[in-house]
Amino acid sequence: MTAVASAPGKVILFGEHFVLYGVKAVLCAIDRRITARSHAIGERLIRIKSSMGNAEFVPSSADIINAHPIFMRPFLTIAEQALREFGADGGIEMEFESEIPPGMGLGSSSAACVAAAASVAALFRKKTKDEILDMAIKSERTMFEDASGADSAVSTFGGLVTFSSEGREKIDYEDGLGLIIANSNQAHSTRELVLRVREFRSNNERLFAEMCDLEDRLVDEALTALRKNDLVTLGTLMSKNHEMLRRINVSTDVLDKLVAEACNTSYGAKLTGAGGGGCIIALVDESNTARTLETLKKISDCFVARIDLRGVCNE
Repeated sequence: MTAVASAPGKVILFGEHFVLYGVKAVLCAIDRRITARSHAIGERLIRIKSSMGNAEFVPSSADIINAHPIFMRPFLTIAEQALREFGADGGIEMEFESEIPPGMGLGSSSAACVAAAASVAALFRKKTKDEILDMAIKSERTMFEDASGADSAVSTFGGLVTFSSEGREKIDYEDGLGLIIANSNQAHSTRELVLRVREFRSNNERLFAEMCDLEDRLVDEALTALRKNDLVTLGTLMSKNHEMLRRINVSTDVLDKLVAEACNTSYGAKLTGAGGGGCIIALVDESNTARTLETLKKISDCFVARIDLRGVCNE
């Protein structure tokens, strides 16, 4: 038996890093997806096949905890738990195809976890999106113990959402919001950047608390602008958010250059994701997409992204 599922990547419009300290984040699913194909096999094995490498394990929690490379842990966890939950005698083989470059802040890890959870579950019993999200977050935390669950939430449900420790909420918006994503071609480690921000907070407790309050107000203003489809205000707020991320030392010279160039023609721009490399996003509509794309193509690989409304889906 084979089950196939796919899930979208994402960008963060507001709140990255600060979401770990109580601030609301605003995320958007994009129309680049990861597909997971799961096969039930007769052997008592879990096999993973992907462009980043292959792995084969005997289903065992101890082996999974110590799995190398570490990025295999979430998928092994999903498969092992499904075999245990449904009392299956055989094993599972998973294959992945991705339209999302890894390590670039576009939620490839979370999208892969969500797609894997939906695909593996469908071998036995289709689960609700809430159940898939729970599986994905638990598996992702075997790799990133501080994962907030925000990326997995927007990949599961699609569209625009807010996410905080209090839960998620879908954002209603008018059509017309477009994004150009430009790649810095600088790889980064989310774990290292989370630790860097934690150190910044430890060394600047009062300043960081003030910044969290400022980010909170900025997010509230952004939500109002989104609901009004006020792209001018929204873009300005995105650029302000980039300055906040610069202050906590997660931007780079390359990211700053891309943001500056994008701001010449778009409504506003910022890095997206953990920072330290990865991508920037520029807010556009039909009036300035072509000019912004032309500008950024001179210095970066870039593409136009649309909002994905489907979220995770079985195929």
